[in-house]
Amino acid sequence: MASSSSSSSSPNPTQLHLSPHATRTQKLPRTLPLRTPAAALGGAVAGEDRSAPPRPRSMSSYVESLQNGTVPDPFTFPPLLKSLSDSNALLEGETIHAHVVKMGFERDLYVRNNLIRLYAVCGDLVSAHNLFDQFPQRDVVSWTTLISGYSKMGLLERAIEVFLCMVDEGFAAADAVAIVAVLAACAKLGDLDLGRRVHRYVDSSRIKLDVFAWNALISMYAKCGDIDSAYKCFKKMPRRNVVSWNAMISGFVRAGEFERALSLFKRMQGEGIEPDDATLVGVLNSCTSLGALEMGRWVHVYVVRIGSKADGVLGNALVDMYAKCGMIDHAMQVFDEMRKRDVYAYTSMIVGLAMHGRGEKALNLFDEMLRVGISPNRVTFVGVLSACTHAGLVELGLRHFEDMSSVYNITPQLEHYGCVVDMLGRAGYLDRAREFIGAMPVEPDAFIWGSLLGACKIHGEVAMGESVMKHLLTVENEEDGSYVLLSNIYAANNRCHDSNRVRKAMRRKKVKKTPGCSSIEIDGVVHEFGVKKKMEA
Repeated sequence: MASSSSSSSSPNPTQLHLSPHATRTQKLPRTLPLRTPAAALGGAVAGEDRSAPPRPRSMSSYVESLQNGTVPDPFTFPPLLKSLSDSNALLEGETIHAHVVKMGFERDLYVRNNLIRLYAVCGDLVSAHNLFDQFPQRDVVSWTTLISGYSKMGLLERAIEVFLCMVDEGFAAADAVAIVAVLAACAKLGDLDLGRRVHRYVDSSRIKLDVFAWNALISMYAKCGDIDSAYKCFKKMPRRNVVSWNAMISGFVRAGEFERALSLFKRMQGEGIEPDDATLVGVLNSCTSLGALEMGRWVHVYVVRIGSKADGVLGNALVDMYAKCGMIDHAMQVFDEMRKRDVYAYTSMIVGLAMHGRGEKALNLFDEMLRVGISPNRVTFVGVLSACTHAGLVELGLRHFEDMSSVYNITPQLEHYGCVVDMLGRAGYLDRAREFIGAMPVEPDAFIWGSLLGACKIHGEVAMGESVMKHLLTVENEEDGSYVLLSNIYAANNRCHDSNRVRKAMRRKKVKKTPGCSSIEIDGVVHEFGVKKKMEA
């Protein structure tokens, strides 16, 4: 700062009118009086409200410097504005903006960029963009600040528009921060074409990417479904951190390439990279999908060995893994040891218990979940309805189905309707199940008709089975399961001629039996074995 005696013609910062950006704030006075600058600024900032939070220390220091007769120069404001941005102090920032304008420093690019950052960080993107548009002189920081602001506020299309405008204006030196923001926007929007365009821009402009930008590039490709391009970027990285490995592992999981996810995890271990919770969750999800119980157990042992707690997302993944790998008691043990349980933990456990035929235990856990104030989601009700099916509690199941929409405002999906049909069918209420299907507000799918056909087989309902088969053939391709079910219904009722007729129809229509398969886990890798070709009926 320069002394007040050095420039008598400089505007007095204690007599500044507020900028248009600040006048909408009713607490701010229109002017700041000449005398008692500290008190005046204090009133402007706090709006004379004694209950207002204390202003940032940087603002107090600025007020004190004015009181001591110091006149600000262009170097005064950038660190002050940065401090106010970091404190999310928009009101004080507007007051400083007024000082900047009155003293003629708004044209200073460094000052203006920090003003843009202030408004963007504080969520006032209208003011940030207006300030950006006021002056033609911009640099990469100006563009990056605005792009990042839109991205962080979730205005992804606007972030991309600004980036494309920057490219069109010939700014070939976008920094890694802008690249990260735009790639994150592409990933959230699922816009692979635009993500590829950004990648080409990076290559053609020879922009040097840091590890954060590389990670954003990998995540963009993985989340947009181009897992091979994601892996190519991963292999090209000059340096990787744990986030890089996590992005690639989770990308493989998202793409259903669970073996590659586990293989990459082993490579990560071989390179001495310590996994974090996100890594382990990705590995556990792969184990769950592959049935790789031994690898899942290894993860659990690792969590215990490093002194971590199986809580949150990691705990939920462990519960889900054990439940779906057939170790329901281990799942229950992990669940019981969790310090904090959310809807996902309860849901994983309820669904797991229902899968293992422990319907009453699942329903007791559902009641506990409601008692502790956790609201169920749509997946929870899949578990609850399945539990009622296994426990034979039809009327309770129907009440829970009604509660979904009337109490919890959850619109039933096809899987919920399928659960009810299965529940009614298994209990022998085939007519009620057929009426329930007829009253559905959505078209029943193959799973729903298949559930009813399965119930017809259990209870020997030939006539209804024939009727259901007609509906089933209108909603599914020529799958072998429905034909086999109907053939078995005929055979169970000593109608061998009809059973053979169905088998012949399968051969005539070239319907194939899906071959069975078996799997074995060796050294954490699941190997699947099956017949080479599909067998004809």
